[in-house]
Amino acid sequence: MKRIIIPFVVCMIACSFGCERKNMIDKGTETPPLIPERQEKVFNSKLAGFWYPGETNVLLDMIDDLAKNAEAQALENVVALIVPHAGIKFSGETALAAYKSLPRNYERIVIIGPSHRIAMRQVLSVPNATHYQTLLGKVALDTDFIDALLQNPHFQQISEAHENEHSVQIQIPLLQKTQQDFKLVPIVAGQCSPEVIKKVAETIVSLSDGNTLIVASSDFTHYGANYGYVPFIENVPEQLKKLDLGAYEHIAKLDATGFLDYCRTTGATICGSIPIAILLEMLPSDTKSSLIKYTTSGEITGDYSLSVSYMSVAFSGKPFEKKTTMPTKDKSTELTENDHDLLLKLARKTLEFLMANDRTPSLSELNINMPEKLKTNRAVFVTLLKKGQLRGCIGDLSPVQPLYMSVMQNAINAAIHDPRFLRVRPEELKDIKIEISALTVPTPVKNASDIRIGTDGVIIRKQGRRSVFLPHVAPEQGWGLEETLMHLSVKAGLPADAWEEGAEFLVFQAELFSE
Repeated sequence: MKRIIIPFVVCMIACSFGCERKNMIDKGTETPPLIPERQEKVFNSKLAGFWYPGETNVLLDMIDDLAKNAEAQALENVVALIVPHAGIKFSGETALAAYKSLPRNYERIVIIGPSHRIAMRQVLSVPNATHYQTLLGKVALDTDFIDALLQNPHFQQISEAHENEHSVQIQIPLLQKTQQDFKLVPIVAGQCSPEVIKKVAETIVSLSDGNTLIVASSDFTHYGANYGYVPFIENVPEQLKKLDLGAYEHIAKLDATGFLDYCRTTGATICGSIPIAILLEMLPSDTKSSLIKYTTSGEITGDYSLSVSYMSVAFSGKPFEKKTTMPTKDKSTELTENDHDLLLKLARKTLEFLMANDRTPSLSELNINMPEKLKTNRAVFVTLLKKGQLRGCIGDLSPVQPLYMSVMQNAINAAIHDPRFLRVRPEELKDIKIEISALTVPTPVKNASDIRIGTDGVIIRKQGRRSVFLPHVAPEQGWGLEETLMHLSVKAGLPADAWEEGAEFLVFQAELFSE
């Protein structure tokens, strides 16, 4: 079995890509360059003009008006909140009632919101930035806290998880109006098992102190045909309130397991159920909850055919105490030759099962025991070769699911979903060789001049457009760096010289191993 490390430059996007067969030279493991001193990197929120007014004065007036109507008494010893995240004109009053209940300013505010736009499994994402920018100005991120979170492999930096995700960003203007001089920790959560929920809760708690506020961002029941949830058609306002308050009963008991079970058994479409469960796992058993405000969009608009419920909850108790020991990265997550063999075996057995049963197998059906480190999130490409020729290649560019699941899914995708080929037939399997490329998390390069033609692949990102060339493209075409970037810009639908100013490039490495 061979093992190759190949650097790429790509965009951090959580979708699957096909690849083309390329000649690969064994470079060995390269020593990564020293990380330069952190420079300011501002994430610009895109919600203005959509989720709230696009003019600063209009936004400020809206928040002031909603705050006047948001009745709430300041509570003692508030350590956490649940707040809604719809458009500010709909849920802003309910959210502001929670923020008005805060007894003081906090130095650090951790916001955990659900991912609405990309599927992520067993992973939470933090931004690769130093500041968030809204119409009301810049907010500094607690980069030390974020760096410490990243020592837990369930935390990753997946840029597209943040780009258009409103669940966290919608809170920031409200906090800018109600809190002062705080640092922000934005976290976007994917779907997580109870075990992962407990692990990430422990990590966040270990880093939090008495000046930390935790905010779980969530709307409650989404009712109506457009949401695919119509469990009742009579007495809708009363039924919705009963359903939502049933969820609150578990929240008030700090019962994360019971809360998730309630969501599952009732089908209650509470989009931030994972952030809420993480919050509940963080809180000591003597923490007290207070239901601050409850309403629905149906009550606000008078239309219950489509209605979203909004609830704000405050939790009071003993302040968090930062642990003296900081989490350290688990070196056992590095792949060994045995891990390579096991993942290749997994890919092959997955394809054999698929061909025999026309469905995706479970691990137990494959009779494979998967070590914990292969359950951590990592992106992979799976390449199928038939007699040296490409027969299929699809993979992830971001670590949106556990490594072993990415191998299984992309083995299947390469076999039956690569649009360039007919699906692999059962009789072909004996002639197919499997390659797996396990990717590191993408990181940016500062200048286009850092790109190494013939070694690096390239992705350009600019003005919401993106395109990619894998490493072999430029050498095969005989392009130099400038010519490569011109073609890449045109491929992205941009002018040929668009790469010269305001474009982003990112780099990662791939560990390739094959049968």
